[in-house]
Amino acid sequence: MKNTLKLTLVGIAVILGNYAHAQKIAHIDLDSLISLMPESKTAQQSVQGYAKQLEQQVTVMQTELQTKYTEYQEKSKDMAEVVRASKEKELNDLNTRIQEFQQQAQVDYQKKTAELSKPVYDKAKQAIDQVAKENGYKYALDTSTGLILYSDPVDDILVLVAKKLGITLPTTTSIAPPKK
Repeated sequence: MKNTLKLTLVGIAVILGNYAHAQKIAHIDLDSLISLMPESKTAQQSVQGYAKQLEQQVTVMQTELQTKYTEYQEKSKDMAEVVRASKEKELNDLNTRIQEFQQQAQVDYQKKTAELSKPVYDKAKQAIDQVAKENGYKYALDTSTGLILYSDPVDDILVLVAKKLGITLPTTTSIAPPKK
Protein backbone atom coordinates (compact mmCIF):
# COMPACT_ATOMS: atom_id res chain seq x y z
CA MET A 1 0.00 0.00 0.00
CA LYS A 2 2.83 2.41 0.92
CA ASN A 3 4.68 1.54 -2.28
CA THR A 4 1.59 2.27 -4.37
CA LEU A 5 1.15 5.66 -2.67
CA LYS A 6 4.82 6.52 -3.17
CA LEU A 7 4.68 5.42 -6.80
CA THR A 8 1.55 7.52 -7.37
CA LEU A 9 3.13 10.59 -5.76
CA VAL A 10 6.31 10.19 -7.80
CA GLY A 11 4.20 9.84 -10.96
CA ILE A 12 2.26 13.00 -10.16
CA ALA A 13 5.49 14.87 -9.41
CA VAL A 14 6.98 13.78 -12.75
CA ILE A 15 3.85 14.82 -14.65
CA LEU A 16 3.70 18.20 -12.89
CA GLY A 17 7.43 18.70 -13.42
CA ASN A 18 7.11 18.00 -17.12
CA TYR A 19 4.10 20.30 -17.33
CA ALA A 20 5.96 23.11 -15.57
CA HIS A 21 8.92 22.73 -17.93
CA ALA A 22 6.60 22.89 -20.92
CA GLN A 23 5.44 26.39 -19.98
CA LYS A 24 7.16 29.04 -22.07
CA ILE A 25 7.67 32.30 -20.25
CA ALA A 26 8.77 35.52 -21.95
CA HIS A 27 9.71 38.87 -20.52
CA ILE A 28 9.72 42.44 -21.74
CA ASP A 29 10.64 45.83 -20.32
CA LEU A 30 7.26 47.49 -20.82
CA ASP A 31 8.58 50.94 -19.88
CA SER A 32 11.24 50.70 -22.60
CA LEU A 33 8.70 49.59 -25.17
CA ILE A 34 6.29 52.39 -24.34
CA SER A 35 9.08 54.99 -24.43
CA LEU A 36 9.92 53.85 -27.98
CA MET A 37 6.35 54.21 -29.24
CA PRO A 38 5.64 57.40 -31.24
CA GLU A 39 2.21 57.61 -29.57
CA SER A 40 3.97 57.89 -26.22
CA LYS A 41 5.95 60.92 -27.37
CA THR A 42 2.78 62.56 -28.71
CA ALA A 43 0.94 61.90 -25.45
CA GLN A 44 3.86 63.28 -23.45
CA GLN A 45 3.91 66.46 -25.55
CA SER A 46 0.16 66.91 -25.02
CA VAL A 47 0.53 66.47 -21.27
CA GLN A 48 3.38 68.98 -21.19
CA GLY A 49 1.27 71.48 -23.13
CA TYR A 50 -1.59 70.99 -20.69
CA ALA A 51 0.75 71.48 -17.73
CA LYS A 52 2.06 74.68 -19.28
CA GLN A 53 -1.49 76.05 -19.60
CA LEU A 54 -2.14 75.32 -15.94
CA GLU A 55 1.14 76.92 -14.89
CA GLN A 56 0.34 80.04 -16.91
CA GLN A 57 -3.02 80.38 -15.17
CA VAL A 58 -1.38 80.07 -11.75
CA THR A 59 1.17 82.71 -12.76
CA VAL A 60 -1.61 85.10 -13.79
CA MET A 61 -3.40 84.54 -10.49
CA GLN A 62 -0.21 85.02 -8.45
CA THR A 63 0.63 88.21 -10.35
CA GLU A 64 -2.85 89.55 -9.56
CA LEU A 65 -2.37 88.69 -5.88
CA GLN A 66 1.05 90.35 -5.77
CA THR A 67 -0.27 93.51 -7.47
CA LYS A 68 -3.21 93.77 -5.07
CA TYR A 69 -0.97 93.10 -2.07
CA THR A 70 1.52 95.79 -3.12
CA GLU A 71 -1.35 98.25 -3.60
CA TYR A 72 -2.75 97.29 -0.20
CA GLN A 73 0.63 97.87 1.50
CA GLU A 74 1.00 101.30 -0.09
CA LYS A 75 -2.51 102.51 0.79
CA SER A 76 -3.37 100.62 3.97
CA LYS A 77 -2.23 103.44 6.27
CA ASP A 78 -4.78 105.84 4.79
CA MET A 79 -7.68 103.35 4.62
CA ALA A 80 -10.62 103.31 6.95
CA GLU A 81 -10.72 100.21 9.17
CA VAL A 82 -13.70 98.72 7.32
CA VAL A 83 -11.99 99.22 3.92
CA ARG A 84 -8.73 97.71 5.23
CA ALA A 85 -10.61 94.68 6.57
CA SER A 86 -12.38 94.30 3.23
CA LYS A 87 -9.08 94.44 1.30
CA GLU A 88 -7.47 91.91 3.67
CA LYS A 89 -10.41 89.55 3.17
CA GLU A 90 -10.13 90.01 -0.60
CA LEU A 91 -6.41 89.15 -0.48
CA ASN A 92 -7.03 86.10 1.70
CA ASP A 93 -9.85 84.92 -0.58
CA LEU A 94 -7.65 85.32 -3.66
CA ASN A 95 -4.83 83.40 -1.97
CA THR A 96 -7.28 80.61 -1.06
CA ARG A 97 -8.54 80.47 -4.67
CA ILE A 98 -4.97 80.13 -5.92
CA GLN A 99 -4.28 77.24 -3.53
CA GLU A 100 -7.54 75.50 -4.50
CA PHE A 101 -6.74 76.01 -8.18
CA GLN A 102 -3.28 74.49 -7.72
CA GLN A 103 -4.74 71.44 -5.97
CA GLN A 104 -7.40 70.95 -8.66
CA ALA A 105 -4.81 71.50 -11.38
CA GLN A 106 -2.69 68.69 -9.92
CA VAL A 107 -5.69 66.34 -9.96
CA ASP A 108 -6.59 67.37 -13.53
CA TYR A 109 -2.98 66.91 -14.65
CA GLN A 110 -2.93 63.37 -13.27
CA LYS A 111 -6.26 62.57 -14.97
CA LYS A 112 -5.01 63.97 -18.28
CA THR A 113 -1.81 61.94 -18.02
CA ALA A 114 -3.77 58.74 -17.34
CA GLU A 115 -6.26 59.53 -20.12
CA LEU A 116 -3.52 60.04 -22.71
CA SER A 117 -1.35 57.13 -21.51
CA LYS A 118 -4.09 54.49 -21.53
CA PRO A 119 -4.37 54.09 -25.34
CA VAL A 120 -0.58 53.79 -25.61
CA TYR A 121 -0.48 51.14 -22.88
CA ASP A 122 -3.44 49.29 -24.43
CA LYS A 123 -1.74 49.21 -27.85
CA ALA A 124 1.49 47.90 -26.31
CA LYS A 125 -0.42 45.29 -24.31
CA GLN A 126 -2.30 44.13 -27.40
CA ALA A 127 0.96 43.71 -29.34
CA ILE A 128 2.54 41.82 -26.43
CA ASP A 129 -0.48 39.51 -26.30
CA GLN A 130 -0.25 38.83 -30.05
CA VAL A 131 3.50 38.15 -29.99
CA ALA A 132 3.18 35.89 -26.97
CA LYS A 133 0.43 33.85 -28.64
CA GLU A 134 2.26 33.70 -31.98
CA ASN A 135 5.42 32.41 -30.28
CA GLY A 136 3.77 29.96 -27.88
CA TYR A 137 4.44 31.81 -24.65
CA LYS A 138 2.09 31.08 -21.78
CA TYR A 139 3.23 34.09 -19.76
CA ALA A 140 4.91 37.42 -20.50
CA LEU A 141 6.41 39.16 -17.48
CA ASP A 142 7.16 42.88 -17.20
CA THR A 143 10.80 43.34 -16.19
CA SER A 144 10.41 47.10 -15.73
CA THR A 145 8.69 46.51 -12.39
CA GLY A 146 11.94 45.18 -10.94
CA LEU A 147 10.28 42.07 -9.52
CA ILE A 148 12.00 39.66 -11.89
CA LEU A 149 15.16 38.33 -10.27
CA TYR A 150 16.51 36.53 -13.31
CA SER A 151 15.57 36.42 -16.97
CA ASP A 152 17.25 34.81 -19.95
CA PRO A 153 17.83 37.39 -22.72
CA VAL A 154 16.67 34.82 -25.25
CA ASP A 155 13.12 35.08 -23.90
CA ASP A 156 12.96 38.88 -24.15
CA ILE A 157 10.24 39.70 -26.68
CA LEU A 158 10.92 43.45 -26.95
CA VAL A 159 12.34 43.06 -30.48
CA LEU A 160 9.35 41.04 -31.63
CA VAL A 161 6.80 43.42 -30.10
CA ALA A 162 8.59 46.48 -31.49
CA LYS A 163 8.55 44.82 -34.92
CA LYS A 164 4.83 44.08 -34.52
CA LEU A 165 4.24 47.77 -33.75
CA GLY A 166 6.45 48.91 -36.65
CA ILE A 167 9.02 50.50 -34.34
CA THR A 168 12.66 50.55 -35.41
CA LEU A 169 14.84 49.94 -32.39
CA PRO A 170 18.04 51.93 -31.84
CA THR A 171 21.12 50.01 -32.93
CA THR A 172 22.37 49.93 -29.32
CA THR A 173 19.66 47.41 -28.43
CA SER A 174 21.43 44.08 -28.17
CA ILE A 175 18.41 41.91 -27.53
CA ALA A 176 18.13 38.81 -29.67
CA PRO A 177 14.65 37.65 -30.67
CA PRO A 178 13.55 34.49 -28.89
CA LYS A 179 14.12 31.13 -30.52
CA LYS A 180 11.03 29.32 -31.72
